[in-house]
Amino acid sequence: MIKPEERFFSDGGSYFGPAENPNTEAFLNLWDWDQLRMVKLKGTAKIFPPDEGHEIQIFAQFADYLSPEVRAVTLDDNGLITGVSTDPDEDETIFVPYFPFATIPSLADCCTVQYSRLQELDRLGPGVDLSSYEDESGNPQTVAFKFNSWWKPVRMQMAWDELHLLKSLPPHPNLLRLDRVVLEDVESRVIGFTTKYIPGGTLDTLKVPFRFEWLQQLTQVVDFLNLELGIMHQDIAPRNLLIDPDTHKLVLFDFNFAARRKDGLIDGRDDVSGVVFTLYELITNDTHFTSIPPWDRNIDMVESISEWPCDRELNSDVSVFRNFVNEWAAKRISDGDMERYLNAPNQLIWPDLPTPLEYNLPYEAGKTVDGEPNMVTGVRTRRAAMELGQYCFHWERLPQSRLLKKKEGENAR
Repeated sequence: MIKPEERFFSDGGSYFGPAENPNTEAFLNLWDWDQLRMVKLKGTAKIFPPDEGHEIQIFAQFADYLSPEVRAVTLDDNGLITGVSTDPDEDETIFVPYFPFATIPSLADCCTVQYSRLQELDRLGPGVDLSSYEDESGNPQTVAFKFNSWWKPVRMQMAWDELHLLKSLPPHPNLLRLDRVVLEDVESRVIGFTTKYIPGGTLDTLKVPFRFEWLQQLTQVVDFLNLELGIMHQDIAPRNLLIDPDTHKLVLFDFNFAARRKDGLIDGRDDVSGVVFTLYELITNDTHFTSIPPWDRNIDMVESISEWPCDRELNSDVSVFRNFVNEWAAKRISDGDMERYLNAPNQLIWPDLPTPLEYNLPYEAGKTVDGEPNMVTGVRTRRAAMELGQYCFHWERLPQSRLLKKKEGENAR
Protein backbone atom coordinates (compact mmCIF):
# COMPACT_ATOMS: atom_id res chain seq x y z
CA MET A 1 0.00 0.00 0.00
CA ILE A 2 1.20 3.53 -0.77
CA LYS A 3 2.49 5.31 2.32
CA PRO A 4 -0.02 7.98 3.50
CA GLU A 5 2.65 10.69 3.40
CA GLU A 6 3.40 9.87 -0.25
CA ARG A 7 -0.14 9.51 -1.55
CA PHE A 8 -1.15 13.12 -2.34
CA PHE A 9 0.52 15.98 -4.17
CA SER A 10 -0.68 19.58 -4.35
CA ASP A 11 -0.35 20.53 -8.02
CA GLY A 12 -0.98 24.25 -7.86
CA GLY A 13 -4.07 26.38 -8.17
CA SER A 14 -5.09 30.01 -7.98
CA TYR A 15 -6.18 32.72 -5.55
CA PHE A 16 -8.75 35.20 -6.91
CA GLY A 17 -7.36 38.09 -4.88
CA PRO A 18 -4.75 38.62 -2.15
CA ALA A 19 -3.79 35.22 -0.72
CA GLU A 20 -3.26 36.89 2.68
CA ASN A 21 -6.96 37.81 2.84
CA PRO A 22 -8.82 34.86 4.43
CA ASN A 23 -11.95 35.71 2.44
CA THR A 24 -10.23 35.39 -0.94
CA GLU A 25 -11.73 32.58 -3.01
CA ALA A 26 -9.28 29.96 -4.22
CA PHE A 27 -8.93 26.54 -5.78
CA LEU A 28 -6.16 23.97 -5.56
CA ASN A 29 -5.59 20.82 -7.62
CA LEU A 30 -4.75 17.65 -5.72
CA TRP A 31 -3.19 14.60 -7.36
CA ASP A 32 -3.96 11.23 -5.75
CA TRP A 33 -1.38 8.52 -6.48
CA ASP A 34 -3.71 5.85 -5.12
CA GLN A 35 -6.69 6.59 -7.38
CA LEU A 36 -4.55 8.15 -10.15
CA ARG A 37 -6.83 11.15 -10.48
CA MET A 38 -6.87 14.93 -10.10
CA VAL A 39 -9.50 16.61 -7.92
CA LYS A 40 -10.02 20.36 -7.62
CA LEU A 41 -10.70 21.73 -4.13
CA LYS A 42 -12.57 25.04 -3.90
CA GLY A 43 -12.73 27.24 -0.85
CA THR A 44 -11.18 30.36 0.65
CA ALA A 45 -7.70 31.34 1.71
CA LYS A 46 -8.84 30.75 5.29
CA ILE A 47 -8.68 26.97 4.83
CA PHE A 48 -6.08 27.15 2.05
CA PRO A 49 -3.42 29.51 3.44
CA PRO A 50 -0.54 29.68 0.94
CA ASP A 51 2.45 27.36 1.38
CA GLU A 52 1.04 25.50 4.39
CA GLY A 53 -0.26 22.34 2.70
CA HIS A 54 -3.57 22.22 4.58
CA GLU A 55 -5.32 21.08 1.42
CA ILE A 56 -3.64 17.67 1.58
CA GLN A 57 -4.76 17.06 5.17
CA ILE A 58 -8.32 18.09 4.27
CA PHE A 59 -8.49 16.02 1.08
CA ALA A 60 -7.11 12.91 2.79
CA GLN A 61 -10.16 12.80 5.07
CA PHE A 62 -12.67 12.14 2.28
CA ALA A 63 -10.69 11.15 -0.84
CA ASP A 64 -11.68 7.48 -0.56
CA TYR A 65 -15.40 8.27 -0.44
CA LEU A 66 -15.72 10.39 -3.58
CA SER A 67 -17.43 9.04 -6.67
CA PRO A 68 -14.98 8.43 -9.54
CA GLU A 69 -16.93 11.01 -11.58
CA VAL A 70 -16.29 13.87 -9.15
CA ARG A 71 -13.97 16.55 -10.57
CA ALA A 72 -14.31 19.30 -7.96
CA VAL A 73 -15.26 19.63 -4.30
CA THR A 74 -16.39 22.88 -2.63
CA LEU A 75 -15.58 23.35 1.06
CA ASP A 76 -16.71 25.81 3.70
CA ASP A 77 -14.33 27.61 6.06
CA ASN A 78 -14.44 24.65 8.44
CA GLY A 79 -13.29 22.26 5.74
CA LEU A 80 -16.69 20.62 5.40
CA ILE A 81 -18.02 19.65 1.98
CA THR A 82 -20.80 21.91 0.69
CA GLY A 83 -20.91 20.64 -2.88
CA VAL A 84 -19.35 18.39 -5.50
CA SER A 85 -19.18 18.72 -9.27
CA THR A 86 -18.92 16.15 -12.04
CA ASP A 87 -18.63 18.86 -14.71
CA PRO A 88 -15.82 17.87 -17.15
CA ASP A 89 -14.89 21.55 -17.43
CA GLU A 90 -13.64 21.36 -13.83
CA ASP A 91 -11.08 18.69 -14.81
CA GLU A 92 -7.58 20.21 -14.73
CA THR A 93 -5.80 16.93 -15.54
CA ILE A 94 -3.04 17.51 -18.09
CA PHE A 95 -3.03 15.34 -21.21
CA VAL A 96 -0.17 12.81 -21.31
CA PRO A 97 0.69 12.11 -24.98
CA TYR A 98 1.98 8.53 -24.84
CA PHE A 99 3.95 7.41 -27.88
CA PRO A 100 2.64 4.57 -30.06
CA PHE A 101 4.99 1.60 -29.74
CA ALA A 102 5.29 1.38 -33.53
CA THR A 103 6.77 4.90 -33.65
CA ILE A 104 9.69 4.10 -31.30
CA PRO A 105 12.20 2.03 -33.33
CA SER A 106 14.62 2.03 -30.37
CA LEU A 107 12.21 -0.28 -28.49
CA ALA A 108 11.35 -2.55 -31.43
CA ASP A 109 13.23 -5.55 -30.01
CA CYS A 110 11.62 -5.32 -26.55
CA CYS A 111 9.07 -7.81 -25.30
CA THR A 112 5.68 -6.26 -24.58
CA VAL A 113 2.60 -6.93 -22.50
CA GLN A 114 -0.87 -5.37 -22.80
CA TYR A 115 -2.10 -3.41 -19.81
CA SER A 116 -5.27 -5.52 -19.63
CA ARG A 117 -3.13 -8.63 -18.99
CA LEU A 118 -1.65 -7.15 -15.82
CA GLN A 119 -3.38 -8.16 -12.61
CA GLU A 120 -2.86 -5.71 -9.76
CA LEU A 121 -1.59 -7.36 -6.57
CA ASP A 122 -0.57 -4.31 -4.56
CA ARG A 123 0.36 -0.63 -4.87
CA LEU A 124 3.99 -0.29 -3.85
CA GLY A 125 4.37 3.46 -4.15
CA PRO A 126 3.64 6.46 -6.38
CA GLY A 127 3.70 5.19 -9.95
CA VAL A 128 4.67 1.60 -9.05
CA ASP A 129 2.33 -1.40 -8.71
CA LEU A 130 3.00 -5.02 -7.87
CA SER A 131 1.42 -6.96 -10.73
CA SER A 132 1.34 -10.36 -12.37
CA TYR A 133 0.72 -11.69 -15.85
CA GLU A 134 0.93 -15.00 -17.70
CA ASP A 135 3.68 -15.23 -20.29
CA GLU A 136 3.28 -16.88 -23.70
CA SER A 137 3.86 -20.31 -22.13
CA GLY A 138 1.19 -19.76 -19.50
CA ASN A 139 3.70 -19.29 -16.70
CA PRO A 140 2.79 -16.65 -14.08
CA GLN A 141 5.24 -13.77 -13.76
CA THR A 142 5.28 -11.43 -10.76
CA VAL A 143 6.62 -8.02 -11.66
CA ALA A 144 6.93 -4.41 -10.57
CA PHE A 145 4.95 -2.25 -13.00
CA LYS A 146 6.28 1.31 -13.25
CA PHE A 147 4.20 3.93 -15.06
CA ASN A 148 3.97 7.66 -15.66
CA SER A 149 0.34 8.71 -15.19
CA TRP A 150 0.89 12.34 -14.26
CA TRP A 151 2.12 14.94 -16.74
CA LYS A 152 5.21 16.98 -15.91
CA PRO A 153 7.96 17.79 -18.44
CA VAL A 154 10.64 16.36 -16.19
CA ARG A 155 8.61 13.18 -15.59
CA MET A 156 8.17 12.66 -19.34
CA GLN A 157 11.94 12.93 -19.77
CA MET A 158 12.70 10.69 -16.82
CA ALA A 159 10.26 7.99 -18.01
CA TRP A 160 11.77 8.03 -21.52
CA ASP A 161 15.35 7.87 -20.25
CA GLU A 162 14.75 5.19 -17.62
CA LEU A 163 12.96 2.88 -20.06
CA HIS A 164 15.76 3.21 -22.62
CA LEU A 165 18.47 2.87 -20.01
CA LEU A 166 17.01 -0.36 -18.61
CA LYS A 167 16.55 -1.68 -22.12
CA SER A 168 20.22 -0.94 -22.88
CA LEU A 169 21.75 -2.35 -19.69
CA PRO A 170 23.93 -5.42 -20.23
CA PRO A 171 23.30 -8.40 -17.92
CA HIS A 172 24.75 -7.81 -14.46
CA PRO A 173 24.09 -9.74 -11.21
CA ASN A 174 23.60 -6.52 -9.23
CA LEU A 175 21.27 -4.63 -11.58
CA LEU A 176 17.52 -4.92 -12.14
CA ARG A 177 16.89 -4.92 -15.89
CA LEU A 178 13.86 -4.42 -18.11
CA ASP A 179 11.26 -7.18 -18.28
CA ARG A 180 8.60 -5.87 -20.68
CA VAL A 181 7.23 -2.67 -22.16
CA VAL A 182 3.59 -2.12 -21.16
CA LEU A 183 1.15 -1.04 -23.89
CA GLU A 184 -2.39 0.24 -23.47
CA ASP A 185 -4.98 -1.82 -25.31
CA VAL A 186 -6.58 0.60 -27.78
CA GLU A 187 -3.69 2.09 -29.75
CA SER A 188 -0.71 0.16 -28.30
CA ARG A 189 0.86 3.24 -26.78
CA VAL A 190 3.75 2.89 -24.32
CA ILE A 191 2.48 3.64 -20.82
CA GLY A 192 5.15 2.00 -18.68
CA PHE A 193 7.36 -1.02 -18.17
CA THR A 194 7.85 -4.00 -15.87
CA THR A 195 10.85 -5.38 -14.07
CA LYS A 196 11.33 -8.58 -12.14
CA TYR A 197 9.85 -8.36 -8.65
CA ILE A 198 12.27 -9.20 -5.85
CA PRO A 199 10.37 -9.88 -2.60
CA GLY A 200 11.54 -9.00 0.88
CA GLY A 201 11.61 -5.23 0.80
CA THR A 202 14.38 -2.68 0.37
CA LEU A 203 17.30 -2.20 2.74
CA ASP A 204 15.62 0.76 4.43
CA THR A 205 12.97 -1.63 5.78
CA LEU A 206 14.68 -5.04 5.56
CA LYS A 207 16.35 -5.42 8.95
CA VAL A 208 18.76 -8.23 8.13
CA PRO A 209 22.43 -8.28 9.09
CA PHE A 210 24.33 -6.19 6.55
CA ARG A 211 27.15 -8.16 4.98
CA PHE A 212 30.53 -6.79 3.93
CA GLU A 213 30.27 -8.46 0.52
CA TRP A 214 27.15 -6.41 -0.20
CA LEU A 215 29.17 -3.22 0.24
CA GLN A 216 31.77 -4.66 -2.12
CA GLN A 217 29.05 -5.49 -4.65
CA LEU A 218 27.63 -1.97 -4.36
CA THR A 219 30.97 -0.30 -5.08
CA GLN A 220 31.61 -2.72 -7.95
CA VAL A 221 28.28 -2.06 -9.64
CA VAL A 222 28.69 1.70 -9.17
CA ASP A 223 32.14 1.49 -10.80
CA PHE A 224 30.61 -0.51 -13.64
CA LEU A 225 27.84 2.02 -14.24
CA ASN A 226 30.05 5.11 -13.90
CA LEU A 227 33.33 4.07 -15.48
CA GLU A 228 32.23 1.42 -17.98
CA LEU A 229 28.81 2.66 -19.17
CA GLY A 230 28.97 6.40 -18.46
CA ILE A 231 25.86 6.26 -16.27
CA MET A 232 25.46 8.06 -12.93
CA HIS A 233 22.61 6.57 -10.89
CA GLN A 234 22.29 9.71 -8.70
CA ASP A 235 19.95 8.13 -6.16
CA ILE A 236 22.03 5.55 -4.31
CA ALA A 237 20.09 4.99 -1.07
CA PRO A 238 18.88 2.08 1.09
CA ARG A 239 15.37 2.45 -0.41
CA ASN A 240 16.83 1.59 -3.84
CA LEU A 241 18.74 -1.50 -2.75
CA LEU A 242 17.34 -5.05 -2.60
CA ILE A 243 18.73 -8.40 -1.57
CA ASP A 244 17.76 -11.13 -4.01
CA PRO A 245 16.68 -14.14 -1.89
CA ASP A 246 17.60 -16.53 -4.72
CA THR A 247 21.16 -15.30 -5.26
CA HIS A 248 21.77 -13.53 -1.91
CA LYS A 249 23.28 -10.68 -3.90
CA LEU A 250 22.65 -6.97 -3.59
CA VAL A 251 20.56 -5.46 -6.41
CA LEU A 252 20.44 -1.76 -7.36
CA PHE A 253 17.27 -0.43 -9.01
CA ASP A 254 15.26 2.75 -9.73
CA PHE A 255 17.03 4.84 -12.37
CA ASN A 256 14.61 7.78 -12.16
CA PHE A 257 17.38 10.31 -11.63
CA ALA A 258 20.09 8.64 -13.71
CA ALA A 259 22.37 10.82 -15.82
CA ARG A 260 24.01 9.84 -19.09
CA ARG A 261 27.42 11.52 -19.16
CA LYS A 262 26.72 15.26 -18.72
CA ASP A 263 23.02 14.95 -19.56
CA GLY A 264 21.06 15.24 -16.34
CA LEU A 265 23.98 15.52 -13.92
CA ILE A 266 22.89 17.09 -10.63
CA ASP A 267 25.39 18.77 -8.33
CA GLY A 268 25.99 16.72 -5.19
CA ARG A 269 24.29 13.56 -6.45
CA ASP A 270 27.42 11.72 -7.55
CA ASP A 271 27.37 8.00 -6.80
CA VAL A 272 30.53 8.00 -4.68
CA SER A 273 28.85 10.34 -2.20
CA GLY A 274 25.70 8.24 -2.48
CA VAL A 275 27.54 5.07 -1.45
CA VAL A 276 29.23 6.74 1.54
CA PHE A 277 26.01 8.27 2.88
CA THR A 278 24.15 4.99 2.26
CA LEU A 279 26.69 2.99 4.25
CA TYR A 280 26.51 5.50 7.10
CA GLU A 281 22.71 5.27 7.16
CA LEU A 282 22.70 1.47 7.01
CA ILE A 283 25.14 1.14 9.91
CA THR A 284 23.85 3.90 12.19
CA ASN A 285 20.16 4.09 11.21
CA ASP A 286 20.67 7.88 11.22
CA THR A 287 18.66 9.36 8.34
CA HIS A 288 19.01 13.09 9.01
CA PHE A 289 21.58 13.57 6.22
CA THR A 290 18.90 12.56 3.68
CA SER A 291 16.99 15.75 4.55
CA ILE A 292 19.94 17.92 3.50
CA PRO A 293 19.86 19.00 -0.18
CA PRO A 294 22.56 17.10 -2.10
CA TRP A 295 24.29 20.33 -3.13
CA ASP A 296 24.63 21.33 0.55
CA ARG A 297 26.28 18.16 1.80
CA ASN A 298 29.58 16.34 1.22
CA ILE A 299 31.03 13.06 2.39
CA ASP A 300 33.31 14.81 4.88
CA MET A 301 30.21 15.27 7.03
CA VAL A 302 30.13 11.54 7.81
CA GLU A 303 33.75 10.62 7.18
CA SER A 304 34.81 13.14 9.85
CA ILE A 305 32.63 11.47 12.51
CA SER A 306 35.17 9.54 14.58
CA GLU A 307 32.78 6.86 15.79
CA TRP A 308 29.78 5.66 13.82
CA PRO A 309 27.28 4.35 16.41
CA CYS A 310 26.33 0.89 15.17
CA ASP A 311 22.56 0.29 15.16
CA ARG A 312 22.50 -2.71 12.86
CA GLU A 313 23.91 -6.20 12.97
CA LEU A 314 26.98 -6.52 10.71
CA ASN A 315 29.05 -9.55 9.72
CA SER A 316 32.29 -7.58 10.22
CA ASP A 317 33.44 -4.79 12.48
CA VAL A 318 32.37 -1.24 11.60
CA SER A 319 36.03 -0.38 11.00
CA VAL A 320 36.22 -2.96 8.18
CA PHE A 321 33.32 -1.31 6.36
CA ARG A 322 34.65 2.20 6.97
CA ASN A 323 38.22 1.47 5.91
CA PHE A 324 37.06 -0.18 2.72
CA VAL A 325 34.67 2.57 1.67
CA ASN A 326 37.18 5.32 2.60
CA GLU A 327 39.88 3.75 0.44
CA TRP A 328 37.46 3.20 -2.43
CA ALA A 329 36.10 6.75 -2.29
CA ALA A 330 39.59 8.28 -2.06
CA LYS A 331 40.73 6.29 -5.09
CA ARG A 332 37.68 7.30 -7.11
CA ILE A 333 37.91 10.98 -6.21
CA SER A 334 41.67 11.32 -6.76
CA ASP A 335 41.88 9.34 -9.98
CA GLY A 336 40.52 11.78 -12.60
CA ASP A 337 37.10 10.43 -11.77
CA MET A 338 34.94 12.81 -13.82
CA GLU A 339 37.14 12.47 -16.89
CA ARG A 340 36.95 8.68 -16.66
CA TYR A 341 33.17 8.88 -16.28
CA LEU A 342 32.75 11.18 -19.28
CA ASN A 343 34.99 8.95 -21.40
CA ALA A 344 33.59 5.57 -20.37
CA PRO A 345 34.46 2.98 -23.03
CA ASN A 346 30.99 1.44 -23.47
CA GLN A 347 28.66 4.40 -23.15
CA LEU A 348 24.96 3.69 -23.47
CA ILE A 349 23.22 5.49 -26.31
CA TRP A 350 19.54 6.09 -26.99
CA PRO A 351 17.51 8.67 -28.95
CA ASP A 352 16.36 11.97 -27.50
CA LEU A 353 12.78 12.36 -26.32
CA PRO A 354 10.77 13.47 -29.39
CA THR A 355 8.07 16.14 -29.35
CA PRO A 356 4.66 14.43 -29.35
CA LEU A 357 2.82 14.89 -32.65
CA GLU A 358 -0.35 15.64 -30.68
CA TYR A 359 1.20 18.94 -29.58
CA ASN A 360 1.21 20.18 -33.18
CA LEU A 361 -2.59 20.29 -33.37
CA PRO A 362 -3.81 23.74 -32.22
CA TYR A 363 -6.57 24.09 -29.64
CA GLU A 364 -8.57 27.01 -28.31
CA ALA A 365 -7.21 28.54 -25.10
CA GLY A 366 -9.67 31.31 -24.37
CA LYS A 367 -10.32 34.42 -26.46
CA THR A 368 -8.14 37.23 -27.73
CA VAL A 369 -8.80 40.87 -26.74
CA ASP A 370 -10.82 41.09 -29.97
CA GLY A 371 -13.01 38.19 -28.93
CA GLU A 372 -11.50 35.78 -31.45
CA PRO A 373 -10.47 32.23 -30.50
CA ASN A 374 -6.92 32.15 -29.12
CA MET A 375 -5.44 29.11 -30.88
CA VAL A 376 -2.24 27.65 -29.42
CA THR A 377 -0.20 24.46 -29.72
CA GLY A 378 1.74 22.41 -27.19
CA VAL A 379 0.74 21.15 -23.75
CA ARG A 380 -3.00 20.98 -23.10
CA THR A 381 -5.52 19.68 -20.62
CA ARG A 382 -7.07 16.28 -21.09
CA ARG A 383 -10.47 17.81 -21.78
CA ALA A 384 -8.98 20.00 -24.55
CA ALA A 385 -7.33 16.95 -26.11
CA MET A 386 -10.58 14.97 -25.97
CA GLU A 387 -12.50 17.80 -27.62
CA LEU A 388 -10.04 17.52 -30.52
CA GLY A 389 -10.58 13.78 -30.74
CA GLN A 390 -7.10 12.96 -29.46
CA TYR A 391 -6.84 9.61 -27.73
CA CYS A 392 -6.53 9.89 -23.94
CA PHE A 393 -5.65 6.98 -21.70
CA HIS A 394 -7.59 7.12 -18.42
CA TRP A 395 -5.82 5.82 -15.32
CA GLU A 396 -8.55 6.42 -12.73
CA ARG A 397 -9.18 3.49 -10.39
CA LEU A 398 -10.86 2.71 -7.05
CA PRO A 399 -8.96 3.48 -3.85
CA GLN A 400 -7.04 0.52 -2.53
CA SER A 401 -8.93 0.70 0.78
CA ARG A 402 -12.18 -0.18 -1.03
CA LEU A 403 -10.56 -3.07 -2.87
CA LEU A 404 -9.18 -4.46 0.39
CA LYS A 405 -12.60 -4.22 2.07
CA LYS A 406 -14.20 -5.94 -0.90
CA LYS A 407 -11.61 -8.73 -0.75
CA GLU A 408 -12.12 -9.12 3.01
CA GLY A 409 -15.87 -9.43 2.44
CA GLU A 410 -15.37 -12.10 -0.21
CA ASN A 411 -13.00 -14.06 2.04
CA ALA A 412 -15.51 -13.93 4.90
CA ARG A 413 -18.21 -15.69 2.90
